[in-house]
Amino acid sequence: MKTALAAIAVLFLASCTTSELEPIPGSITYNGQPRTKLRKSPIGSIVPHQFTGEMGEKVYETYVIQPDRSLKLVTRRRENIFFPDP
Repeated sequence: MKTALAAIAVLFLASCTTSELEPIPGSITYNGQPRTKLRKSPIGSIVPHQFTGEMGEKVYETYVIQPDRSLKLVTRRRENIFFPDP
């Protein structure tokens, strides 16, 4: 139930934005879509991804699996590891 609510919240927030997020170095889709298709995952599933950005910050991204099994980047959050938010 919590996963379904989180998926709805992510999709709602993604629909509120006016511009599409562009992949950055470290993003799953930075050099295009992954070669492997996510065949077993249901359409609309959320795929979280985290990595260290170019400036040393932690980057948290959320992807949603599209009907053609591609990934769509819907959210990105950056967290400075030296000066975290209170």
